[in-house]
Amino acid sequence: MTERKSCFAPVADARTRVLILGSLPGEASLAAARYYANPRNQFWRLVGAVIEVDLVAQDYDQRLESLLAYHVGLWDSIGSATRAGSLDTAIRDVAPNALANLAASLPQLHCIAFNGAKSASIGAPQLVGAGDFDVLRLPSSSPAHAALTFEAKLAEWTKLRKFLD
Repeated sequence: MTERKSCFAPVADARTRVLILGSLPGEASLAAARYYANPRNQFWRLVGAVIEVDLVAQDYDQRLESLLAYHVGLWDSIGSATRAGSLDTAIRDVAPNALANLAASLPQLHCIAFNGAKSASIGAPQLVGAGDFDVLRLPSSSPAHAALTFEAKLAEWTKLRKFLD
């Protein structure tokens, strides 16, 4: 039987300018109760390169503090769903998060960025007309998304910098 899995609480505050939305935490993340806990996931390397901080070298709590210090927030498009394993293609019975509500609570929000196609397909429709911010669809940081090199992904993720200055 496939069990129902839930996301973590959002990491954001009133200074958040960029909100990055994943789809739903994978097995390694759920087991560790931490965002992007799979060491093969490139999220921390990508965001670290964007803000020019070595997030990989930091412990988890420091990573979250660094994100907030650089005005980056983190959450998921999916509040809960059923899924066997960690692949986004296996996600079923989706209950989306209230993304428009979170966006409305962030007075400095300039951009919402989706980490991968699944996150965008669930989250983007909820944000139509939800506020005065840009929406970016970024290539997934997941190890399952191996069609692009790290450098190619980073070229897209670097677009976040203009919203942080």
